[in-house]
Amino acid sequence: MLVLIMAGGKGSRLRMGEKPLVTICGRPMLSYVIDAFESAGHEVVVVASHRTPYTKNWCRARGITLYAAEGLGYVEDIRAAAEDLVVEGTPFFTSVSDLPCLAPDIIADVEDSWRRAGTLACSTWVPRDLCEEHGCRTQYTAMVDDTVACPAGINILTAGDPDKPQEELQLLLHDRRLVFNINTREELVLVQEYLCRKRIP
Repeated sequence: MLVLIMAGGKGSRLRMGEKPLVTICGRPMLSYVIDAFESAGHEVVVVASHRTPYTKNWCRARGITLYAAEGLGYVEDIRAAAEDLVVEGTPFFTSVSDLPCLAPDIIADVEDSWRRAGTLACSTWVPRDLCEEHGCRTQYTAMVDDTVACPAGINILTAGDPDKPQEELQLLLHDRRLVFNINTREELVLVQEYLCRKRIP
């Protein structure tokens, strides 16, 4: 399945330059997300914009497929990339670029759950309590399975009319690896402690 990894925003809240290239344990955040999807057997396209020129250069230097979006917004850039790259009626993943703890088994579980549900779309969520337990905060929540939940940043959509609502599986995942969506320096410190500690022999 094609994966659109969204890397066209300014990352202004983090204030450390282009967020996809902020390093954790010596690696850019974006590289973790790319490796997870490729290891899960999916084809990756990084959606960048004029706001992230160094991210574009980093991808070009490594032969990673790029799509140059206009940087009008997250949803707008997804729509543009899908219209140009995905055949109508074909499902595809979208993902934020700042989920460094994402792993192939999570991606496989999301895809399996979506296929069993038989819906056109799937959104992923984690309980707000789990986010707060690990010191992470979010501005947006919704009720999913009678639980206050935060978006995890991974979705499946089916290419077609972008203005037509798609029946959606809201998938609640109790997985602490998905709480580390990096928007602040405090959250960056938390994920560095988690990931770098795991890599110490």
